[in-house]
Amino acid sequence: MNLRTLFPIAAALALSSCATAPSSTRPPAASLYEKGMVSAADPRAAEAGAEMLRQGGSATDAAIATMIALTVVEPQSSGIGGGGLYVTTNARGTVETIDGREKAPAAAHPHWFYKDGKLLKFQEAVPGGTSVGVPGNIALAARAHSAHGRLPWAALFAPAIKLARDGFVITPRLYGMLKSNARTAGFTAEGRAMFFGADGQPLPVGTLVRNPALAASLESFATQGAKAFYSGANARDIVGKVTLAPVNPAPMTEADLAAYAAKDRAPVCGTYRGYRVCSMGPPSSGATTLIATLIQLERFDLKALGKDNPVAWHLIAESQRLAYADRARYAADADFVPVPVAGMIDRKYLAARSALIDPGKSITKAVAGTPPGGETLSFATSEQLAEYGTSHFSVVDRAGNAVSYTSTIESPFGSGIIAGGYYLNNELTDFDMNPELDGRQVANRVEGGKRPRSSMTPTLVFGPDGRLKLVIGAAGGVTIPAQVIRGVIGVIDWDLSVQDALALPVIFAPGTEIVFVEQGSSLEAMIPALKALGHAEVQPRALPLKANAIELRGSQAWGGADPRSEGKAVSE
Repeated sequence: MNLRTLFPIAAALALSSCATAPSSTRPPAASLYEKGMVSAADPRAAEAGAEMLRQGGSATDAAIATMIALTVVEPQSSGIGGGGLYVTTNARGTVETIDGREKAPAAAHPHWFYKDGKLLKFQEAVPGGTSVGVPGNIALAARAHSAHGRLPWAALFAPAIKLARDGFVITPRLYGMLKSNARTAGFTAEGRAMFFGADGQPLPVGTLVRNPALAASLESFATQGAKAFYSGANARDIVGKVTLAPVNPAPMTEADLAAYAAKDRAPVCGTYRGYRVCSMGPPSSGATTLIATLIQLERFDLKALGKDNPVAWHLIAESQRLAYADRARYAADADFVPVPVAGMIDRKYLAARSALIDPGKSITKAVAGTPPGGETLSFATSEQLAEYGTSHFSVVDRAGNAVSYTSTIESPFGSGIIAGGYYLNNELTDFDMNPELDGRQVANRVEGGKRPRSSMTPTLVFGPDGRLKLVIGAAGGVTIPAQVIRGVIGVIDWDLSVQDALALPVIFAPGTEIVFVEQGSSLEAMIPALKALGHAEVQPRALPLKANAIELRGSQAWGGADPRSEGKAVSE
């Protein structure tokens, strides 16, 4: 076990107890914006967050309430059975980040996903206990609330408890996920009883679903604090479900839950055309991939090229390929392996990488570079493209505080295991399941107490005047950085509204020779032009796109939600 895993127990329990204390005695801050706003992937969750703002809550209060409500109404994607990454700022532009990423049990080891000496296939590894990491969202919420909350902790749970107890209707998106992921959604008797009929088919759109078990769990966390999640009956339930899973049982212990702590991390920031861009560092690859892609593009006049020019999208794809190659080579949990973060976004290094990009011809093979600090590292490169159980939400309050928060349970319905009425994640499949490649260790290999590499990219963008301009993030596995890149370029380079920027198509070039373009979008018509520019293989793909953002203009907040989703921006 890494020594860092020995220390968080007391801190986590102390944090849990203080999270129940009201913080409403803090004096109200002066208004910077006319109204606060929440943009989330489900209108009911966005409304839960907006309700906190109307009660005088902070952006952090609203973000936590949104996350908890998503546990109820978007069980396929996010919630307290998983983890998250939180980026926040205040009216002064101070940026803080909290890492609530799930952790592998102490017993985990590099060959965790081997059975009878053979590496499991991804779909074999997902269901059951082996894929479950210790959830981090409640610990993250408690830490964030202690620092930036204004309302009492229990108030943040009220909307979600009401939704779970009184019921919520199945939406077309949830129905579609139940139908396409029936094996995982119905992995347990609880899941089948909640979401499937006697005929084994998903309950139809519009069906009212109640989740009394989840309501009871949320009530206990609301009244007893985060300690009720990481110890006692809830911890025993999680451990029992994981260790006795009918498929892939795994040795998780109550000590694994008690030892969990969310961690303050240093934000990773860079500049793009005079804008300051801040996001999440390791174990996330989000900041380095986003910032590297943008800086490599800075020497090209994307504004003049415009959004309808294949050359513009070619340049974006080429820059992504280089950044994603570095991501796969170096990004991992920095508590366990050295990650050359500063080198990966170093402007001199990225100028050399950008010089590889030719507006008229594609790079034959995009390979990882050697950023400053990466010279002595000998990790191999490995990549997996699956992960769709994620949700992002952006929040701004009147006082000028903002939160960009991405929450995940990894795949749709996570591991399929339900504890306390909520799905447990399958986050450990975000590790590279094969610990070696070409005789070298992979940086993102499984280790006890380690957090798997993430693609989540909760981001804040500040204008040249220092004022907050954009709060943005996305869901959709390794496409997340590409989605955020598209949104930032849409607002900064192409002068689009945040809603129009999120409606832009997505090009996804994950460091391989294959470039994916969003199926049915204007990019599909550009495939011949992209191939003429030297891209050997361009494939249309129904990409898992789901982004949410808020743009600040003067004293007003303008919301954006991906038109491909059921998302919505709700004003207080």
